[in-house]
Amino acid sequence: MGALRANLNKIRELNASLYQKDFLLTWDKSLEELELILIVADVLKYYYDNNISTRCFESGLAVSQFRDNSTRTRFSFASAANLLGLSVQDLDEGKSQIAHGETVRETSNMISFLSEIIGIRDDMYLGAGHTYMQEVGKALDDGFAEGVLPQRPGIVNLQCDVDHPTQSMADLLHLKHWFGSLENLKGKKIAMTWAYSPSYGKPLSVPQGIIGLMTRLGMNVSLAHPEGYDLIPEVVELADKQAKASGGSFSVCNSMEEAFTAADIVYPKSWAPYSVMEKRTLLLRNNDHAGLKDLEKECLLNNAKFIDWECTEEKMKLSKGGEALYMHCLPADISDVSCARGEVSAEVFEKYRIATYKEAGFKPYIIAAMMFTNRFENPVGLLEKLGMRRQPRTLSGV
Repeated sequence: MGALRANLNKIRELNASLYQKDFLLTWDKSLEELELILIVADVLKYYYDNNISTRCFESGLAVSQFRDNSTRTRFSFASAANLLGLSVQDLDEGKSQIAHGETVRETSNMISFLSEIIGIRDDMYLGAGHTYMQEVGKALDDGFAEGVLPQRPGIVNLQCDVDHPTQSMADLLHLKHWFGSLENLKGKKIAMTWAYSPSYGKPLSVPQGIIGLMTRLGMNVSLAHPEGYDLIPEVVELADKQAKASGGSFSVCNSMEEAFTAADIVYPKSWAPYSVMEKRTLLLRNNDHAGLKDLEKECLLNNAKFIDWECTEEKMKLSKGGEALYMHCLPADISDVSCARGEVSAEVFEKYRIATYKEAGFKPYIIAAMMFTNRFENPVGLLEKLGMRRQPRTLSGV
């Protein structure tokens, strides 16, 4: 109870509000707003762990629109909605009128009459995902202003071409718990490195999300990748600017070993080069299947040049005390397990397997916190009310 009371008091002290604010990019939010999400997520988790219901909706929809495959984020979104009492409705574009040319403006309004939240994952097209979410937001603003919608649903970015805020915020909550507090993260070195994968076309949003968030916390962020595997330049520039402002540091190198040296945290994750994603986006838009196959062959051959970019026990020994925290958004390409050679050796992954599962386990609470703070103007008051009500989440047998 002491920790719960401290968290509720901290929310009051923050004096931050995300009421009716879409959550699209972490760097568009203040540090106080980001901390609000982390604390609300912790309170919701505390209630769940102690069998206290957090259902604050008697009805309402949480609409999910996934334009790419997903396991963790899809189920985390559904779990978060259910935790708060919302029903989930998946927008399957193949079964909707979108396939017949229905406009974004029309679709956005038609799915929103009794909806509270819309979660969107759109990471396949560089330069399009974030823009699409903004377009949906404008359509909802218009629908609400014109009296079409009784309320304006909030939007949660479940991954776009630029950022993956639910992932990076779940990662940050994991780090907060691992090191004891956000304050303890200052001065810690995190190595966000490219790693070899036998596949291509993985989005840039995870590494961009990490450097775009961790540089705001006074951390020493090292971005490492082979030459040519660049991220979106504007995000890299932003990370450098934020690191200087927070009292941390940001560096870019072309050596996994250099990034791992003295690191407190390592995050080896494959991604496609920025230039490749630009080509891939053009080919996808043109439905050029032959061109996509040629690009894939070219990229896999190039990836193979860097097969030694693997998180191994030997590289982990370079980290601080040889015991850096290994992180991954999952699923990881595990050598000799899910593939012949991949991002991480079986030995390293197995050592941190439970830790990565716990890292992923924070995501439902992060998404629920984004929903909760968007829909309720006084989140601390409602959290207190839920705690005092003490409605059991599950009923015990008599």
